[in-house]
Amino acid sequence: MAEYDTIARIYDPWSASVVEDISFYVDEALASGGPVVELGVGTGRIAIPVAAAGVDVIGVDASAEMLAVCRARAREAGLEDRLDLRLGDLRRPPVEGPVPLVTCPFRAYLHLTTDAERLEALGAARALLEPQGRLVFDVFTPSQEDIDETDGRWIEREPGIFERADWDLRLQTLTLSVRDDASETTMTLSWLAPERWHALIVEAGFDVEACYEWFDRKPYAGGEDSIWIARKR
Repeated sequence: MAEYDTIARIYDPWSASVVEDISFYVDEALASGGPVVELGVGTGRIAIPVAAAGVDVIGVDASAEMLAVCRARAREAGLEDRLDLRLGDLRRPPVEGPVPLVTCPFRAYLHLTTDAERLEALGAARALLEPQGRLVFDVFTPSQEDIDETDGRWIEREPGIFERADWDLRLQTLTLSVRDDASETTMTLSWLAPERWHALIVEAGFDVEACYEWFDRKPYAGGEDSIWIARKR
């Protein structure tokens, strides 16, 4: 995505504090035996630890610049042979299965704006899976408290990197802007209630195996984050 091309060099420092999901996805990859297809691989924040754990990753992303950063990081870590990086869309990943696991970490499915796009992406993930293979992803639904604290305000998320959230409750969209002294981007994310995600997952041909409210695998009981494990029917 062009929105990410402009901030590829600051993406890692911008997301430096986001570490709580890494071990979760590494554990899922190890349990699958690999290879893993990661949709929205970005700079390899998840994929490189997965590869370091010994699991091959096919990483797909729509941003060429993000993939370039990921490729450089993999080379520095000596993991080039375990990472197969491909430019492509969440809805039409340039991959042929079957694989035991497809992941879409860090809320990447929120870049899809309609149920038709979501079903297309879920269906594409399903098509990559072997029988009984699993799709694992996480999304969020904002709390009113989060909206009240952040709406329309520039916040220094990391040193020198600022973030602004503009929320539209009617459209259920977040317009997110990120900037530092040299670059800036704006993207739109669309959220759904967990009940709607559940319905779409089932419609796309999966059984919902688990839904967690955090990466400690606590069963979902409300809250902003939902982490889904769906098994191919």
